[in-house]
Formats: sequence, C-alpha cells, structure tokens
Amino acid sequence: MVAAPARGPAELVLMASVARRHFLDGHSKVEIAEEFGISRFKVARLLDTALTSGVVRIEIAAHGDIDVDLSDRLRNCFGLTHALVVDTAEEDLSALRRCLGQTAAELASEIVGDGDVLGLAWARSVHAMTSQLTTLPRVPVVQLTGALSRPDMDESSVDLVRDVARITRGPAYVFYAPMIMPDATSARTLRRQREVVKAFDQFPSVTKAFVGIGHWSAGASTLFDAMTEEERAHLAERGVIGDVSGVFVSAKDKPVRGPISKRIVAIDYDAMRAIPEVIAIPYGRQKAPAVRAAIGSGLVNGLVTHGSLARALLDR
Repeated sequence: MVAAPARGPAELVLMASVARRHFLDGHSKVEIAEEFGISRFKVARLLDTALTSGVVRIEIAAHGDIDVDLSDRLRNCFGLTHALVVDTAEEDLSALRRCLGQTAAELASEIVGDGDVLGLAWARSVHAMTSQLTTLPRVPVVQLTGALSRPDMDESSVDLVRDVARITRGPAYVFYAPMIMPDATSARTLRRQREVVKAFDQFPSVTKAFVGIGHWSAGASTLFDAMTEEERAHLAERGVIGDVSGVFVSAKDKPVRGPISKRIVAIDYDAMRAIPEVIAIPYGRQKAPAVRAAIGSGLVNGLVTHGSLARALLDR
C-alpha cells in the first residue's frame, strides 16, 4: 500500500482556511475558489480531507432532554416519520413514563393541526402523555380501544379521550367497554352497540394516533397481564411477541389473528395500518423485539422512547 503523502504546513493552513470559510462563514465552494485562486474541485478535495483527517470535527449537540443524535439515527434506521429519544434516568418507571409523556405531549402539540383527527389508545404511556397536554387545535378525538383495569390507574380510556377533547374543544367519540370480552359472541354484541359503532366508524378518519406497545411477558404488557395462563401460552405458541392496542404481532412482522382476537374490542390491524401517523410511546429495554415487530408490520411509524431501548433497537 502506498502511504498517503504528508501534508505540509501551507496546505494545512489552506485546508483550515477553506474549511472555516465553508463551515463557519457559509461561503459556497465557488466563492471560496475565487477568493483563494484555486479550482472548486480542489476546494471540494480540501473539505473532504479536512473532515476525514480530523482537521474539522462536526458535533451534533444535545438539546434539553432530547438526544438528537440518537433520535436521528433511530429515525433513519427504521424510516420513521418521527423519532424522539429522551435522555433521562430509567430506574423509576413512573418517572420515566412522566418524562416520555411530557415529550410526547410536546410532539402532539407540534404535529396535530387543523383538519386532523386524533386517535388515542388505552396505555399507561398514553395516559402519561394526555395528562400533560395543555393545548391542541380544535380537532375530534377518537377512542381506539376498550379499557383494561389496573390497580395503578384510576382513569379509563373514556376519561382519557374526554380529557383531551376538553382541551381541543372538539367532539369526543367514546364508548364504555372493556378491551377484552369473555367470548367472541359477547364481543360481537358489544360492537353493535350504538356508541361503539359511532366510535368505530371514525377510525378511517383518524390521521394521527398515539399508542403503547406491549412485550408479551408479565409486567411488560397490560393485555398479557389480563389474560389467563392458557391464553398467554396459546398466543406465545402462535408466535406472538407483542401487542399494539389489542393487535398481536409476531417476530415475522405479521399480525397474529385467532379466536382470542375476536374477543378484543379495539381497532384492528387493517384500520390501524391505514392511519397515516401512529406514534408509539414504548419504554423498557426488553420491549425491543416487540417494537421492531410493530414497526415492521406497518402499525407504527413514529416513536417517543428512551436511550436504552433506542440503543437496543439499533444494536441489531
């Protein structure tokens, strides 16, 4: 291999001067070439060498609680419309949810505009977001899922949607129903109720939605925790590794449908996939496989998450 020729002091100074004019002063390559009396091709070579040799170092600085570099890498890697990675302590899950909720609330206030229809699924992370919303345009708000009772949450999915509708001053499409019914027959009967039909009829109009992602394991999925051991094992045998608002997903990036799916009172795979922007707010490093499956299946195209989960997603 032929060694690269050593750069003399004059070339180093020229390289630094050209780089300063371009990167700091904003001059074009043509302007720099005229100033220094060299070709624009030599200017381009000098700029390239300045970067590769370390004469110029470009640093992307963090902004507040957002890790902008990690956010950009995550967005590019998965082709996401939005990716926000929050740089925060992760030991306290309640505090982590609040931090993610605050960032998601800021994102919602930024991207939800006039003419949008906002869909909200029941999830602890979505509740953390809605509790910190202060302003939104006048848009309709649609309930996407029934509710699951949890000892650490008092508000239902109906409360969640109505609270946000009071902020938007738009109509609230809500229905009183659990997310999972004892059998398919009772679920079908419930879906024929007037308020359920009215809310479900709004699904094709939803333009932006916020959802949670569950990993198919104890404590990492509210839906998993609500099922019997037999039901959990049945879905695991069918390849389920996660759930998004009642839609089960596998490691093959495919939805998993079956008898249990017929008992779910929530938006289905096809309706969710048709929503232009679905922002998920997952937390917990162990959820990485479920998050990948949710993105790969086309259900989710935006993320608000934290550092360790973002790095786990990128490690693959």
